[in-house]
Amino acid sequence: MNPTYDAIIIGMGIMGSAAAYHLTKRGQHVLGIDQFNPPHTLGSSHGHTRITRQAYLEGASYVPMAQRSHELWRELEKKTGKTLLAEIGGLNIGPENCQIVKGTVESADCYGLPYEILNAHEVQKRFPAFQLDTEEVGVYETIAGAVFPEESIRAHLDIASQHGLDIRTNERVIEWSVKNDRVTVHTEKGCYQSETLILSAGAWSPQLFGFDIPLEVERKVPVWFQPDQPSDLFKPGDFPSFVWHCTDEYNIYGLPGFHGEGVKVGFHQGGLKGEADQLSRQASWNETEDVRRTVASRFPRLNTQNISYETCLYTNTPDGHFVLGYHPKYQNVVTAGGFSGHGFKFGSVVGEILADLAIKGQTNYDISLFNPNRFSSDGTE
Repeated sequence: MNPTYDAIIIGMGIMGSAAAYHLTKRGQHVLGIDQFNPPHTLGSSHGHTRITRQAYLEGASYVPMAQRSHELWRELEKKTGKTLLAEIGGLNIGPENCQIVKGTVESADCYGLPYEILNAHEVQKRFPAFQLDTEEVGVYETIAGAVFPEESIRAHLDIASQHGLDIRTNERVIEWSVKNDRVTVHTEKGCYQSETLILSAGAWSPQLFGFDIPLEVERKVPVWFQPDQPSDLFKPGDFPSFVWHCTDEYNIYGLPGFHGEGVKVGFHQGGLKGEADQLSRQASWNETEDVRRTVASRFPRLNTQNISYETCLYTNTPDGHFVLGYHPKYQNVVTAGGFSGHGFKFGSVVGEILADLAIKGQTNYDISLFNPNRFSSDGTE
């Protein structure tokens, strides 16, 4: 007889693990399926740190979700005793008229969030590791900082397991279907049924969503740099997380190291494109050249030869906004994907939203910006 659940979640990265946490907390019988053993380094939910911020340059509509995500990270910390969020401050840097600066200020003003605008001299006086051009400014947000991805996934899964989560790892999904309002999921190892299905498969979403949506998987190579000599300039607190305008097409992001791994820096745009199963997870030294050159001009006290690097995957939408909501064909299938390289910080609240949709059929958060139907050819919503 096929096992039957209230909900099945495909993909147990940050979104799926957070959904499992919120669903099981509410008494749901949940199955989580992942083709690997989370947390792992083959998708998008890894890499020591992720930036978190509330003054959100991508749009003010994200701010309530960012605020709630902070509350939920702190709640999970209390439940697990783990450190998941470090509010070390954050800088958004660029010319005054660039989107990184303007978008941050607009969203902060919209919700009354505190921030400071620092000129190049003021940034370098407070954070001497940074070397700005004279026309650049920094928008400093005290409550920005870092989220720790691997620990965050473990924390969600630990609590969900305590509440009865059934998790199947190293088990690839072959197909799923809906008939008579029942979901059936076939894997390499079994067949499972449920009332609802949550699709949160990250870079594998294009194959699993089952409807036409223009998702593009892009392979990134973030790099970790060590100082050229022992220095406190790059310690958390003295060195904030940052997003920095390079050109109208490119920006870099970065965070300090917390456990000796070094300063993390990467390009938000650019990278090899393809299917998740086809993109190599082995990066080469040559792929770090542009990042090393950029770091040399902006952080002269970092050693651009003493580095480590790895790959991660973005799943991008054309407009850079998420895909979050009901499947266009099925009201008992919820989709979560296309987080476009800036979704991890919202993982805790996205899990709450997915649980709302699966159980209540609605959520109090305004997720209209993320409607899965917004790319349909006939423009239907």
